[in-house]
Amino acid sequence: MAAVQVAASLSCGQPREAPRELSPEQDDGFRRLSARLRALQPDDSAVSRMEIHLLFDQLISENYSEDGGLAPEDVSALLVRACQLVPLNQNHLVSKVSQLIHHLLNRLQVVVDEQNLDFLLTYTISAIQQCSSWTHMEILQALAALVYCNGSKCQKYLPDLLGKSGLLMKLSDLSHSDPEVRRAAVHCMANLCLSVPGQPCLEESYQDVCFQAFLTILQSPRSSDTDDITFCMLLQNALKGIQSLLNGGKMRLTQTEHLGALLAVLKKAMFHGLPGLNIEMPAVLYPAPLPQYDGRSPAKPQQPEPSAARLSANKKKKHKVKPKKTQQGEKEEEEESRGEMEAAPGLSAGRINMCGENTWCSSPSGQSLPAGAGREASSPFASSSWKGVSSSESDYSDAEGGMQGKVRWYQAKVRQGALACFLSTIKSIEKKVLYGYWSAFVPDTPELGSPQSVSLMTLTLKDPSPKTRACALQVLSAILEGSKQFLSVAEDTSDHKRAFTPFSVTIASSIRELHRCLLLALVAESSSQTLTQIIKCLANLVSNAPYNRLKLSLLTKVWNHIKPYIRHKDVNVRVSSLTLLGAIVSTHAPLPEVQLLLQQPCSSGLSSSSSATPHLSTPDSWKKVPPGPFLEDASVGTPKGSSEPCWLIRLCISTVVLPREDSCSGSDGGSALGSTYEPSPMRLEALQVLANLARGYFSMAQQYLMELGEVICKCMAEANSSIQLHGMKLLEELGTGLIQQYKPDSSTAPNQRVPVCLVVMFWTAMLNGPLPRALQSSEHPTLQASACDALSSILPEAFSSLPNDKQILCITMLLGLNDSKNHLVKAATSRALGVYVLFPCLKQDVIFVADTANAILMSLQDKSLNVRTKAAWSLGNLTDTLIANMDMPDPSFQDEFSGLLLLKMLQSAIQASTDKDKVKSNAVRALGNLLHFLQPSHIERPRFAEIIEEAIQALISTVVNEAAMKVRWNACYAMGNVFKNPALPLGTAPWTSHAYKALTSVVMSCKNFKVRIRSAAALSVPGRRAQYGSLEQFIQIWNALVTALQKSEDTADFLEFKYCASLQTHICQALLHLLSLASASDLPCIQETLKLNGDMIRSYILQFLKSGAEGDDPGAAHTPQEGAQMVRVALQHMCGVQALAGDTAKGVIVAFLDAIMTAHCDFSGGQEALLGPADQ
Repeated sequence: MAAVQVAASLSCGQPREAPRELSPEQDDGFRRLSARLRALQPDDSAVSRMEIHLLFDQLISENYSEDGGLAPEDVSALLVRACQLVPLNQNHLVSKVSQLIHHLLNRLQVVVDEQNLDFLLTYTISAIQQCSSWTHMEILQALAALVYCNGSKCQKYLPDLLGKSGLLMKLSDLSHSDPEVRRAAVHCMANLCLSVPGQPCLEESYQDVCFQAFLTILQSPRSSDTDDITFCMLLQNALKGIQSLLNGGKMRLTQTEHLGALLAVLKKAMFHGLPGLNIEMPAVLYPAPLPQYDGRSPAKPQQPEPSAARLSANKKKKHKVKPKKTQQGEKEEEEESRGEMEAAPGLSAGRINMCGENTWCSSPSGQSLPAGAGREASSPFASSSWKGVSSSESDYSDAEGGMQGKVRWYQAKVRQGALACFLSTIKSIEKKVLYGYWSAFVPDTPELGSPQSVSLMTLTLKDPSPKTRACALQVLSAILEGSKQFLSVAEDTSDHKRAFTPFSVTIASSIRELHRCLLLALVAESSSQTLTQIIKCLANLVSNAPYNRLKLSLLTKVWNHIKPYIRHKDVNVRVSSLTLLGAIVSTHAPLPEVQLLLQQPCSSGLSSSSSATPHLSTPDSWKKVPPGPFLEDASVGTPKGSSEPCWLIRLCISTVVLPREDSCSGSDGGSALGSTYEPSPMRLEALQVLANLARGYFSMAQQYLMELGEVICKCMAEANSSIQLHGMKLLEELGTGLIQQYKPDSSTAPNQRVPVCLVVMFWTAMLNGPLPRALQSSEHPTLQASACDALSSILPEAFSSLPNDKQILCITMLLGLNDSKNHLVKAATSRALGVYVLFPCLKQDVIFVADTANAILMSLQDKSLNVRTKAAWSLGNLTDTLIANMDMPDPSFQDEFSGLLLLKMLQSAIQASTDKDKVKSNAVRALGNLLHFLQPSHIERPRFAEIIEEAIQALISTVVNEAAMKVRWNACYAMGNVFKNPALPLGTAPWTSHAYKALTSVVMSCKNFKVRIRSAAALSVPGRRAQYGSLEQFIQIWNALVTALQKSEDTADFLEFKYCASLQTHICQALLHLLSLASASDLPCIQETLKLNGDMIRSYILQFLKSGAEGDDPGAAHTPQEGAQMVRVALQHMCGVQALAGDTAKGVIVAFLDAIMTAHCDFSGGQEALLGPADQ
């Protein structure tokens, strides 16, 4: 009797559904039979046994609904009563009650409660131990049904089942004579491994036992006494068991041997029964950069196809296969896959022949097609060939052909199970471990004359089952996802002519082969579901491949192949096609190859229906442009005449706002009833592509600026919140692109920029339309937050040209939304205010800056870390504005800014400096700016003295604490800002020594060189000798800098070496700065240092003079001439110092500096001699 798997009815191990109500007839039948069963008493007479037999038969044959409907406790109670009536010495009755347990639990989808489970498990285990071997099959089926989703409740029975001499271990052993019993035992083990969310998993020891048992089964060949179907079901159960262990989350494949052995059996099972292919795998796969041995044994000869006469005879007489009892889900799967069984003979050969060639051929439409693709490849939208075969035309109609089709179906299920298990394996191991096995599963370009290694693409191209092909593509997508870092080593831009093949070339070759195979699969595929997976896989590949390091044409081939599918009849194919196009315009943007592709004519590669993408008419309100030069400026950057600078933007616009075409309206299940537009997923993807284009190829998008503005307005007018959000995201990207164009370091030529007048028109239209409504939609806080982000992307030059009422509208809305109770809205508002406070037209407005400061201080007290992080960033920007206003000739801003508000800002910044690192980094930046901004009138007030001391102590503790390096860098930078304020009592205040001690400690010992650089820069800020404090303090700083110079190349982190030169430059500048300020009392100590380390200091200073400064400090000397000037200033100062009587230190230091200048002049003079007069 063929066994049926309990777990097959529920994918991914989900618990059974709650039962639905039975019809009155079903309910009456069950209750009547249950009452009769309860009325029976245990009796060993023949009459009693016959009555029990008949009653069990009636219960089994009762017409239950497939969805169940009875209360689980009633079913469990009936099964317990049935077992109580059957003694274990009655083998036939034990077999019958086991069938009843299996049938009812599967048919009614019932999970037995724990109390009844204990009795039933004890009974079935005892039955296996005591009853004849011929009953074991049915008993194991019952046991599998009982433990399904109950593994956590079977802990006390595990020693009897999975111990060294456990029942399941014995019955599943390869030495067991009955293959059906062995398969049923493995099925029980797989169900025990199935984990249910919220319940404990198997103990680790039992997990290891089961894993080894499953692995052994998968490694063992089919025995002679096992038929193909039983063997397939045995493999399926083993694969599901391993998958359940991996999905439980507790099983970790940490040992290379375990992982390698599993991957080896999975690779073999992935190709189980694949027509025309039979591979032999090693016992263990090891991480390797090249494909490992996967020998191909000769394929088994296919049985000849039935003759035409036999086919015609079978049209009249169809063979009826007796249906076996299946559980819910199996029958549906078998019916759904009947087409796969029917099509396998003819299709498999066609797919294998199609993939045998590695060359490209051109189709009449100009796109590349695989050689041998034939008629199927000529139209990517043709219906599936295997779906068109009727039962009378297929081999499945006769007994022999029917059995072949059945075997093929089970073999396909094994391949699908192996792929599902592989997917779980990928999720349970680290990607860096997985990529060691890249060559075993991802194809590589074969060497000339050698066969291509089998891989996931072999299944994608050759498997006759569309479901298996889709599974293989899902696995490949999972491997490609997150592979950007691994694939970034690939490079083949130059011809390889070395004696060995570098790893970078190997990976590049694999990437090229993936493109070739996926495009072959694309044009050959007819199943819409599988087609969607192919395109998604391509999108994953495109998102992670380093095209800037690869030869051109890869993206061009993908681009030309995917364009026809934009008009596919299936909406999922259309959506995934847009996803792929979005990936192309996002990867390493901007790429010259993609730039050319975007400029192709609209009709290139599209079907005839693609011509129905008319221009979106501009509304009359946007056509009213003021006459004169403003009109001429407004026309710059917009589409003119019939030219099509970017067909993709036109396509996306029409997808979003135009009614859908009839040719694409079929199978649009995602669209709303009666909707005239494309389905929402399609429109959302189109908006996403537009946003990607605006981000990576703004020069293309700017030509449609006003038209895209209309698209945004239409999106915001819709009820669908997702459409609104994506429209707002597009607005933000457009605004960011405009800002990037006007940055000082922008590569866009001024005459290629969007004119400011056109930007003003664009934002005026936005502020007249969708933005205010979105900002006020309190019922959609995510939309409000997105609108705040969009509002912060206004070009500053355009904001100052907006009408006064629009400027007031923006400011008022942001300040008002800062009181929002939603943390997303509040965070976005805080960030937007931090952007606005830097606008040139607003940063001198005392009232606006004060209002913004109060709003930010309120947000700094919020419970949300995200809100506090944004508020701290904005506070840093606001204090940058305060510093910028100090340089203004008009001092009115400093005079009018509230001292009380300054005090509040200091207090809030001090408090924020103890927050999380994300908040702290900007809080210390703000502290440095505030202490720099303080005026003498503030410092003189008693209430400020204490807060200043507290603020500086906060900075000192941040400098020395083991915080994030970014925080310490900002703290050192802030300390340098503090030293710039001449009004602070630097040098006399008690906190001076603590501040210098912190900075000298960092400059000598911090692991991060950028932090050292910033501390050295801070030490060279004070402009007077008195600010360095006492003699001891000054010499301590000098000695620390000398020590730091000695250690400037000592680091354990190789990445820090690139900052060595910059660190040495800043230390040399600090030393020269100290020499230019030193007093007579400082000179003897400096002389002692020069005696010990003079040669080392001289060599570094000479190197500094030759090369100039390197680094990110704008205040550092950047040319050798400026460096030489620093030495001259120090030399002049030393010459002017009044040395003490009998002190020789001055002469030593002067001679030291003079020698440096002489050596530098000799070097620079030699350099000048090499230059011509014109160069000098």
